[in-house]
This record gives sequence, C-alpha cells and structure tokens, in this order.
Amino acid sequence: MNKTVRPSSIEGEVRAPASKSIMLRAVVAGLLSGGTTRLKFPSYCDDSLAALEISEQLGATVTREKTVVFIKGGFKPRGEVLNCEESGLGIRMFSPVAALHHSELFLTGVGSLGKRPLFMLEEPLMDLGVKCETNKGFIPVRVNGPLKGGKTTVDGSISSQFLTGLLMALPVAKQDSEVKVLNLKSKPYIDLTIKVLFDFGIVVDHRNYEVFKIQGNQKYNAGDYEIEGDWSGAAFMLVAGALAGSVKVSGLKPNSKQADKAILKALEKTGAVVKTSGELVEVTHKNLESFEFDATDCPDLFPPLVALAAHCKGKTYIKGANRLRGKESDRASVLENEFKKLGVVIQLKGDQMVICGGEVSGGSIYSNNDHRIAMAAATIALKAKGSITVIDYECVTKSYPDFFQDFLTIGGIVYE
Repeated sequence: MNKTVRPSSIEGEVRAPASKSIMLRAVVAGLLSGGTTRLKFPSYCDDSLAALEISEQLGATVTREKTVVFIKGGFKPRGEVLNCEESGLGIRMFSPVAALHHSELFLTGVGSLGKRPLFMLEEPLMDLGVKCETNKGFIPVRVNGPLKGGKTTVDGSISSQFLTGLLMALPVAKQDSEVKVLNLKSKPYIDLTIKVLFDFGIVVDHRNYEVFKIQGNQKYNAGDYEIEGDWSGAAFMLVAGALAGSVKVSGLKPNSKQADKAILKALEKTGAVVKTSGELVEVTHKNLESFEFDATDCPDLFPPLVALAAHCKGKTYIKGANRLRGKESDRASVLENEFKKLGVVIQLKGDQMVICGGEVSGGSIYSNNDHRIAMAAATIALKAKGSITVIDYECVTKSYPDFFQDFLTIGGIVYE
C-alpha cells in the first residue's frame, strides 16, 4: 500500500513513541525475573510484539493492556521454534537467552531478517557450553544449552546486539564469565543495556568496553519499569520541525543512554533552533546550513539526517556509512538510489556519505520494507517541490506504528 505526502508547513506537539530498544531489553529482564514485572508505557511495535511472544514461548506469562504490560517471569519453553519476525536485536539477543535452557531450540524469522548476519553467535556460544549452529551465518539459529558461562571473545564490528544478549543471559548462568570484545561499535547501546540490567538488579563490570566481567548466579528483580520515549523515532519529528515549521516532542529523557539522542547535536549544527525543557524538545525551522556528523555509534540516524541534509545549503558529510549494510535493507545503497529519484545527489566514499543539498523534487520512494526509509521519505516531502509517494509504507509498524498519525497531528498532509 502507498501513502502520498504533500509539502506543508507544520506546527504541533506529539509524544515520542516508546523505545523498542529499551522495551526488548526489559522484556528479557521480565522473563528472567522471579516475580511479576510491570512495564509502563510499553512499545507495541512489531519488534516488541515479537519479543513478547518469544518470552511467552520461553515460559513467561504476559498480560497486555493499553498502557501497561505485565510479565510474570518463568523459564520453561513451551515449544521448539522462536519466531523473531524481522527483529535483528530480537534474534541476536534471544539466542543466548534461549540457550540458558537445556533443550534444543530454534530461532528464526521472516523477510529481511534472512539477510542479517549471525556468524558472530556460533563460536562464543560454543565457548560458553552451548551447541550452536546457524545456516552458514544466517537464520535459522539452533541452540542447545545450557549456557554455563566461562570465557569467550566476541566480534563487535557488525553489531553490539549479540553482546547485549550475552550480558543479559550470563548473569543467571552458573559460572562467572569474562567476555573480550573486538572492535565494538555502538557503545551507547551497551551503556543502555548495562543501565537496564542495573535497574533490574544485575551488575556487569567492564574495562574500556574491551573486557566484560559478569558474575554468575545473579537474580533479576521484578518490579515496575517505565519504558522511556524513543529518540530514534522522535528524530523524524524533530527533523520535520527543522525543515518546515516548529515541532515539540515530549517524553524524551535528557539523560537517556540512547545513542540517537545525538540528533540534537546534528540539528544544532544546521542552525535550527533547538530548545529543551525537562522531557520536552522543541525544534524550529531556520535557514539550514550543511554539516558534518559522525553517526558511527548511532547509524539509525542516517535516514532522518539524509532527509535533513537534502534541504540544507551545501554538502553534508556523515561518517559511519559502513554500519548501514546489515540493516532491514542495505540502507546506504537504498538511500543513494531511492533519493536519487527526487533529485538528491548522494555519494558514498568509503565510510562516508556525502549529501548534496538543494532542490528536492516530487516523486515516488520505495521503502524496501525498511521502516526508517519510509519515515525519511515522508519527512523529506515536507519541503519538496511536489508530492512524494511512499510505496509500501506499512513497514513503519516495525518501530513506530503511529508515525503517520503523529505526522498528521503536526500538520502533515497525507492521503492514500
């Protein structure tokens, strides 16, 4: 299905969607807790729903309400197959968690997950006592535990998501563990993991993100936990304000560990007016200048940053493009090729993406079943010279189901 977005001026306020990154980590914590965890303001995006269903398959009892999710911990698998849908974090995180059990379990998924590399799982899990096998580095993943703990080395160059899974599973293993990490990317996401672990009573120590020491036989503490607003999804709304008017986004914690909070630094570099007050962020349009930005630790910001840079005067340079190859799509190539249809010139030079700002024409953008491409297409349309049709827009439900509803709230003009 398609949606067409017309250029428009915008003004209004929305609440940031719940963070799926925090939601998925909290679901695992609830699963591994001995009591009942109450997740307030939960995310019900596709990835979060998949995580809740997996936790049920692994033995938790889940009760969903509009503004709260109850997870009664328990670890007794009810089936052999765990469907992670299209969630990269889901499959990389739940693989070591599922391996805590002694039975053979299979983790699989659909769509773009079939192209996301999982080679980094096998050797470390085997080092820690698990029989593990992937399909030549891709789904499905077969694990047969239990995960005992011990020493291993992890390749962090592609993603930090598997390390997150180990950090969440190893504290309840019988033995103490030491994990050496090579070339770790997205360190802020590991800070986020450690913060969630700490909030649930788990302690993890590390030395410069290179060696992690995890004591075994720890216990997760069930309790009330609020899912904070998502800086990744909010970035599109904040960029919309910079492009075409003024937008306020509430529910964004200023002291958040989320990597994508860095969107504020990028917006300030353009000259947009950025004001923060508690958990409220307001961004207002001003003449926008090109900028330089390092997105190595926050690669999910590339799509909104490209939408922003396309309307900035001059050439924008964004570092970290190599991090885009293993996402829902090959985001570097998709951004280059799809936005070319709108007259936007994007050049890939090694790890750097160069965006030539200027006039953006109307046209059609195929999402490639990538939620962030679809949202970027809608956002760039606000200041385009004509309407832009977003083909296969439904993929936004992966992270931000209410995106187009919120887009209309701030004055966006959208029609089927």
